[in-house]
Parts: sequence; structure tokens; C-alpha cells
Amino acid sequence: MYQLLDPSRFVVFITGATSGFGAAAARRYVAAGAKVIATGRRQDRLVELQEELGKENCHIIALDVRDRAAVEQAIAGIPAPFDAINIVLANAGLALGLQPAAEASLDDWQTMIDTNVSGLVYTVRLLLPGLIARGGGHVVTLGSVAGEYAYPGGSVYAATKAFVKHFALAIRSDLQGKNVRVTDIEPGLTETEFSLVRFKGDADKAGNVYSGTKAMTAEDIAESIFWATSLPEHVNVNKIQLMATTQAIGAFDIFRG
Repeated sequence: MYQLLDPSRFVVFITGATSGFGAAAARRYVAAGAKVIATGRRQDRLVELQEELGKENCHIIALDVRDRAAVEQAIAGIPAPFDAINIVLANAGLALGLQPAAEASLDDWQTMIDTNVSGLVYTVRLLLPGLIARGGGHVVTLGSVAGEYAYPGGSVYAATKAFVKHFALAIRSDLQGKNVRVTDIEPGLTETEFSLVRFKGDADKAGNVYSGTKAMTAEDIAESIFWATSLPEHVNVNKIQLMATTQAIGAFDIFRG
């Protein structure tokens, strides 16, 4: 029988765990017997997640990954046994706006860069030494199909996700011989709070993104993350690119039945 890794030995540090992929991944890992450190900006949601998963399984930290000093402090203060981190899920990220480049908000662009690029870099860089010192582990970055197939109105968002893809590939090379695997997850159309955030709470605009079609779910993406990290240590999945069956490459032509 093919031998997968024992998830009860996983200790998973997750950014952006208050919703979407991060929350779904926390649930998936804990259901399999792992421990998680769930981080995010919304304390109330973290508390709800911890109550659901149990304090013995889920340690929570209110954290904005854009704040480098806060990330450093958070990592330094993780108590045992949660400090034995061997999986890092750098998930925190967002898109803001869908305007043409000449009309887009520079503030929105800066927020995306600070979160999707700087926040991810802080998280991975500060946790890597610990993974290496403990004999290995797995870094999972959250990219997007937008990092490979840019679209109108997605200029800076797509650029940040292209950065994530190449950052993951580059650190993969840097980590040769360290027993640390790296996987970039690149989802397409997924129905989460993503569009609600992009359109700044406009539920009608957000709903139109998924209207008449069948998008993926956060649980679909969490399952792919769990699978990649559960494979034997000699196997590294460089990237997983997922799209809804109703979404195709091209001009991101989405069938709406």
C-alpha cells in the first residue's frame, strides 16, 4: 500500500485563516489529526475557529502579515507544542478593484503588494530557519491562475501572483538538500469572500462573478493543499493549478448555463 505521511505529525502555520482557503485548510488538517496555528486580522473569527476546532488543536494569533515586526513577534511567541512547525501555508492575500490600470487606486495597488508580496515574504523567510533546523518540512504558497494568465483590470493582482509563483520556484532551488518541499497552489474561479473583498463589500457585484456557473469551493483547494503535503517526503509537487470545469483558459471564458 502506498504510504502517505502521517498528518498527526503535522504542525501547520496558516496565514489568512479567518475565511476562505485558510479556514478550510485549518479544518482539513485538524480533521486529519494535525495541529494548526491559525492567524489573521479578524480576532472574532479566529476565536470562532478555535472554539470549533478545539484549543488543543488550534492556536490562534491575531496578525496582519503586512507588519513585519508583528510577524516576527508572533512567531517568536508560539508556545509548545505548536512551535514545532513543519508546514507553512502562506495563504493571506487579496484582490482590490477591477479598474483599468490608468484608473486604478494606487492605495489598492499598494495594499495588494504589501499583503500578497511583502506579507508572504515575511512569513516564509521568518519560518524557514525553523523548518530547516527541525529537519525539514513544507512551504505552500497561494498563487493564482492570474499569475500565469493575466486579465483586464487585474494588472497588479496578477503581477503579485506571478511573483508568488517565481518566489516559490526560486526558494525551491535554495532549499536543495534541506528536506524542505515547496508547492505553489494556483486556483482559478472559487466562490469565497474573494470577490466581496475585491468589490469592497458590494454583494451584487461579487455575486455576479459566480452567477449562473459552478465555481470551485474553498474545500476543493484545501484538499489539494492537504494532498500535496501528505505525499512521501521524496515527492515534491512544484505547483497545482486548478480551475472550475466551467472555466477555460483563453480570455477566461466562463460558461454560464
